[in-house]
Amino acid sequence: MNRYTIAVLVRNQFGVLNRLTSMFRRRQFNISSITASETETAEYSRITFSFDGEENGKQQLINQLYKLPDVCSIKELTSENSLNCELMLIKMKNDPAAREEIHSAAEAFKAEVVDYSRESIVLRVIGNSMKMDDFISLMRDFTILEICRTGTASLEKGSTTIRHTINL
Repeated sequence: MNRYTIAVLVRNQFGVLNRLTSMFRRRQFNISSITASETETAEYSRITFSFDGEENGKQQLINQLYKLPDVCSIKELTSENSLNCELMLIKMKNDPAAREEIHSAAEAFKAEVVDYSRESIVLRVIGNSMKMDDFISLMRDFTILEICRTGTASLEKGSTTIRHTINL
């Protein structure tokens, strides 16, 4: 099974996200992350999906997504043709015995302390999914209180944009 990332440019309409995720459900793809936001104009939204599946099923899914009336364009994003990152906030128990090790690990991963109290430390980590997973794995030696991840945000490298392939 492979991990894929696609960006879908859609008309910014009520219910579009539900129609897209329903297509993934019907095709039995497991979505690992979704990011959605308006684009440079309020007329369109960009939704980025990361999901697991097989190549032939992925292509069938893309063909089915194109049939939805609000879908304008779809781009498959790979590590070769795109830049991607994720944001994670991780809240750790502020245990005096572990404090120095937590700060050392945060420094090694270029994590930033964004909240500090007697009971907890909140770190912000920016990077790819592998970096997030590695940091979480390291922090499991301590007490993780809560984790929040944004999902993958991706843009194609170079001057090409998702609008260059609008399917209107």
